Amino acid sequence: MPVSDMNFDAVFVGGGLASCLSALRLRAARPDARIAIFEAGPAICGNHTWSFHGPDVSAEAHGWLAPMVAHRWERQHVIFPRYSRMLETPYMCLTSETLRAQVRAAEGIEVFESRPVAAIAAEGLTLEDGGSVAAACVFDGRGFAPSPASEIGFQKFLGLEVECAAPHGLEAPVIMDATVPQRDGYCFIYLLPFSPTRVLIEETYYSDGHDLSPQVLEENIRGYAAARGWQIETVVRREQGVLPIALTLDAEALWRDLPGTAVPIGLRAHLFHPVTGYSLPTAVDTAGRIAAHTGPLTTGALRAVLQAQVISTAGRNVFLRMLNRMLFRAAEPEKRYLVLQRFYGLREGLIERFYAGRPTLADKARILAGKPPVPIGKAMGCIRE
Repeated sequence: MPVSDMNFDAVFVGGGLASCLSALRLRAARPDARIAIFEAGPAICGNHTWSFHGPDVSAEAHGWLAPMVAHRWERQHVIFPRYSRMLETPYMCLTSETLRAQVRAAEGIEVFESRPVAAIAAEGLTLEDGGSVAAACVFDGRGFAPSPASEIGFQKFLGLEVECAAPHGLEAPVIMDATVPQRDGYCFIYLLPFSPTRVLIEETYYSDGHDLSPQVLEENIRGYAAARGWQIETVVRREQGVLPIALTLDAEALWRDLPGTAVPIGLRAHLFHPVTGYSLPTAVDTAGRIAAHTGPLTTGALRAVLQAQVISTAGRNVFLRMLNRMLFRAAEPEKRYLVLQRFYGLREGLIERFYAGRPTLADKARILAGKPPVPIGKAMGCIRE
């Protein structure tokens, strides 16, 4: 049947994390709903690894995420020039393959790939190939777009999933190895061991600029592997990206600027952890809110649901954005690692609540207590948003 002859209850533009999780939860909540995902690229879910800490999501969310979890570890490791620490916090990841398989197997969700959208209206889409789609509710999950309502820094990375000639010896993920040369801001290596011989090696930068040099980063990664005695036999997969790190945000202005013809979700709605860039916990929150909505399934009704999430999340994250301003504006780029080195020396429960975006007043006081790892004059200038 031609797309122009189709009518859906809900359509998602962009087949990324937030769209796919929301479509799955919406279908579970409304078994009779007809849902479609339109993706401009060749495949929904792209080429990604989405990680999260155990306490980041609720027990209920762990239950429905379980079929999509590709790997789980019971501990995680951080390495800094002054110390190495193992944290007893579970860590998990979804992959494009595991999420894509769930969506494609779901009844009532139709996937259209290589179908870019030319225009979005509150009750449907116009496709670039001239087709039209009718839908009562339209979600826009096409990824981050800069806005005058926010200032951002950048987290940019290149990851190589490699097969080693011999076991690599990693027992747990290395969330940060900051013993590497500090260049272009805060630089660290991130490691996910997928099997005794397979590991994702990712070089990440907290940088003022968004330029990414994949060839340089790949050379750095290969040098790191060689220094650890790992002989790379095969590069199984490459993954790269540039993520926003929020320095300031006027959520009310952001919402006014977002077109009223669709329900913005995911990075399009600036929903991500301001400091870490992790997007899965907020995507889970979005999916839960959409599924819990019992009113009419319309663009207008769901915009009110997402507006509430955007405003409340922005208010809760004021402290986290202030920390980002201290990191980017008060710390010298080559010394930004000192901020993280100090942070990871704090209590494990505080670290868990920080990643979950739920630091308590006591946590905030503890983070700011003592001599700051940045010049105090510059730190004071970063207080106000």
